[in-house]
Amino acid sequence: MNVILYSKENCSLCDKAKVVLDELNEEIPLSVKEVDIYKDDDLLEKYMVMIPVVEIYGEEVDYGIISKEKIRKRLL
Repeated sequence: MNVILYSKENCSLCDKAKVVLDELNEEIPLSVKEVDIYKDDDLLEKYMVMIPVVEIYGEEVDYGIISKEKIRKRLL
């Protein structure tokens, strides 16, 4: 399952999102790609106040405070 995590450095919510995805990876095999929005002007403009954002197959599934249950439900 391919998952993209849009994040930035020094972001406590991003760190918490990584923990959630790591925990879910133990249940459901995930391939997580982390993308720093500060390395792409378009992503920075799009996600500046939303990060972290979890995207699964092109769909923004959750953002801000990431819900493990919400992500799990979408993965299943």
